[in-house]
Amino acid sequence: MTIFFKLRNWFGSGEPWVWLNAAAVSTSLLMVFGLLALIAYNGLGHFWPADLMEAELVDGEKKSVLIGEIRESETVLAQQIRDAGIHLPEDVQRVKRILLKQGNRDIYGLDFRWILDRDVVNKHYPENLLAIERREWGNLYGRLIGIKENGHTIQTDEPYKAMQSRLKKVIELHELAGDISGNEIDAINYRLETLRLKEKKLLLEDELRENVFLKKKQMLIEEERQSLNQRFIQLQSKVQKYYDKMASDSILIGIASGQIVEVPLEKIVQVTKPNAMDTLQKLSHYFHQIWVFVSEDPREANTEGGIFPAIFGTVLMVILMSIMVTPLGVITAIYLREYAAQGVLVKIIRIAVHNLAGVPSIVYGVFGLGFFVYFVGGSIDDLFYPEASPAPVFGTPGLLWASITLALLTLPVVIVTTEEGLSRIPSAIREGSLALGATKFETLRYIILPMASPAMITGLILAVARAAGEVAPLMLVGAVKLAPTLAVDSNYPFLHLDRKFMHLGFHIYDVGFQSPNVEAARPLVYATALLLVLVIIMLNLTAISVRNRLREKYKGLEY
Repeated sequence: MTIFFKLRNWFGSGEPWVWLNAAAVSTSLLMVFGLLALIAYNGLGHFWPADLMEAELVDGEKKSVLIGEIRESETVLAQQIRDAGIHLPEDVQRVKRILLKQGNRDIYGLDFRWILDRDVVNKHYPENLLAIERREWGNLYGRLIGIKENGHTIQTDEPYKAMQSRLKKVIELHELAGDISGNEIDAINYRLETLRLKEKKLLLEDELRENVFLKKKQMLIEEERQSLNQRFIQLQSKVQKYYDKMASDSILIGIASGQIVEVPLEKIVQVTKPNAMDTLQKLSHYFHQIWVFVSEDPREANTEGGIFPAIFGTVLMVILMSIMVTPLGVITAIYLREYAAQGVLVKIIRIAVHNLAGVPSIVYGVFGLGFFVYFVGGSIDDLFYPEASPAPVFGTPGLLWASITLALLTLPVVIVTTEEGLSRIPSAIREGSLALGATKFETLRYIILPMASPAMITGLILAVARAAGEVAPLMLVGAVKLAPTLAVDSNYPFLHLDRKFMHLGFHIYDVGFQSPNVEAARPLVYATALLLVLVIIMLNLTAISVRNRLREKYKGLEY
């Protein structure tokens, strides 16, 4: 009985529930950090320069040479292998198989293959094996046989160093050509298109045939067009010279099948000898690859290269959404709490706001497509951009409509949190301010809003956290698989809200579920997911920092 009373008193004290709550929080944190660790391990491990294995594959009496990276291994039931048409002895219950990245997709058809570990013999890791990252067709693995210049094989004492020296020059030329094409030529094309639309607009207004002054405008347009075309021809000639220089060099690679493949240096991103690298060199290459991933454009259906456009699009969309949703949500909350008569209508509005917070995001996407894109955007095109017809300007999914749609989606969160912050401010503070002669607006401006600002930032934090991870509505109102140009550039008006954009969440969906090369895309899904989490954390930390500063600034007004 003594033990029973002690247990009853213990439970009555509430201490078990404190421990249970602590255990639940700890378990949740462990699960979150465990998930992040799993994502980081599978994503960041992709960038480590794996050693290249060379071995023999014994398939009955047939033997062939293998070169590639061992990506993973697993033990499976022998029956699964037999079901695939591979003969195994009846006494074998389990077998080990390995996933080999053999590369050379343009030659073998697939750059990943599963092979039985028991069929792989004479494994070794020669230092002269090369991992060649190409701009197309993925990696190529093999040995350097020779270097060709203008179709002739050249002799050199150190072919690997000579190849790296030539490759460095080719990459520099490629970057120069890319800068000209991506900046100056794109600017000329943009300006030419602007002139075309300007001239078409004048023709639609029927002013060129009636006004001499406007005919001079047409002459000025034509003069500028000719000047731009001449500059365009000059730049194209310059770019072509760069490409001609790049096309002069190539390398000969001996691959596992015994073939000798000629690879132009202009098609190569980088060449490494992973088996000859020490730990420091591998670390340097590892961080270089991570930097490439976050700073460059994607290639090969988003399974190669970087994801900078997706990072840029995600951050820009969230910033625009925040600029739109915060004032609207705060003003709505102020009206509902400070100005509106607290009657049945306001209660109904509050219920509606709470219900809107639970509406599936795809519904907002459909609404955004129908109302914002087709109705509002189409009307804007008819009124202000008739010269662009039939090509839409704002009557098509783009950055503006995606930001507005997500602002609408997160608006209930900002309204509710702001209104809760306003409701916690005692009425005595309002009454004291009014008693001292301040108007209601002055009380709101100088007393109430500063005290409620942490709650407003909290609403913004929740809005950012939800909006940055949304995918379903963005598929309808602006996000695309690949955006050829960023929404911000040097062309007037500099911020192009009508352009489509890339998004990290949509990039994860596209690479994970739409990529034809599943094994190559899988580590990029993890890496992009980790990056999306980090972007959301950085955005939230920025908002939290602002909130903390506001709390410190208005500490004297706390109640």
